[in-house]
Amino acid sequence: MVDKSATHETDAKKPTSPTTEPLDTLKQLQEAGFGNMMGMSKAWIESLSDLSAEMASFVAERIKEDVKTQHEILHCKNVGDIQRIQARFIQKAMDQYHDETGKLVEMSTKAFVPKVPKNKS
Repeated sequence: MVDKSATHETDAKKPTSPTTEPLDTLKQLQEAGFGNMMGMSKAWIESLSDLSAEMASFVAERIKEDVKTQHEILHCKNVGDIQRIQARFIQKAMDQYHDETGKLVEMSTKAFVPKVPKNKS
């Protein structure tokens, strides 16, 4: 059986505050091999935010297409219409995923390639 009083004593000695917890997390990530994360630039963090927003927007658009297609299928009168709707849905999805992949690759490249300042001569 674990002596609970011993664990409470060590926990009581360790001060925690909302400001030290994120720093502890960064320290753990650094120790895990992620390097010095304090050097993350504002531009890099903004790029990650832009990537997240882009992906969320894409998923929302795809959900709209799913709902639209389901609505069309529910109102079909024959099997031929269903086949055409499904074929159009698949083709549009493939096109959108292809385009989105290209956009995300481009955004990622810009986010992770350091910008070198131009020398003024």
